[in-house]
Amino acid sequence: MEPLIQLEQLQKSYFIGKNEIPVLKGIHLNIEKNEFIALMGPSGSGKSTLMNILGCLDTLSGGKYILNGKDISTTSDNELAEIRNKEIGFVFQQFNLLPRLSAVENVALPLIYAGVPKKERMNRAMEMLNKVKLADRSHHKSNELSGGQIQRVAIARALVNNPSIILADEPTGNLDTKTSSEIMQLLSEIHRQGNTVVLVTHEEDIAKYAHRVVRLRDGLIESDVTKQGPLS
Repeated sequence: MEPLIQLEQLQKSYFIGKNEIPVLKGIHLNIEKNEFIALMGPSGSGKSTLMNILGCLDTLSGGKYILNGKDISTTSDNELAEIRNKEIGFVFQQFNLLPRLSAVENVALPLIYAGVPKKERMNRAMEMLNKVKLADRSHHKSNELSGGQIQRVAIARALVNNPSIILADEPTGNLDTKTSSEIMQLLSEIHRQGNTVVLVTHEEDIAKYAHRVVRLRDGLIESDVTKQGPLS
């Protein structure tokens, strides 16, 4: 079976005037279905840029990116938008919920873009809130929820389209230690249920939840370590 994600000689540069700033300098990486990977590295190592490319939020400058058998390197902007909506669930540090909408309405948002009828949208959104143990808060707005509850809503929203991959960018960055632990246990449970999870973090105690840790430095992979023994 081919990997869920294949990166070959992936490169990304930005230009300031005529000066080229290389950020990713030839990344080779395969991610299998149902892996739980942490991307780590110091500031400026390229991990956030790599996450944006994996999430089809940014384009690559060179090399190849294949997601679920589809060559992302050659897709149009419209196709990228469709892939983002169908294949990828995002969890951000800043939560990115719409404050005027209730929790269940926020979770249902991706389904609007997918053209799902309203009744089915709400049913699926409630199912996901139940999955993250927040069904009793479904009609609360974000200013009525704690930081941990808001992040649970964001995780439910990431799951609602049944994506191939969950991308979590510093998902505990704005949370206290106890809440961070609860959110990571939730992501671990989601992984156990069959989802592929890729996590960007700079915190070692958050990365330990992953089963494989890929460290970047200066736009290249410095190390790629898979935990031995049974997966927790």
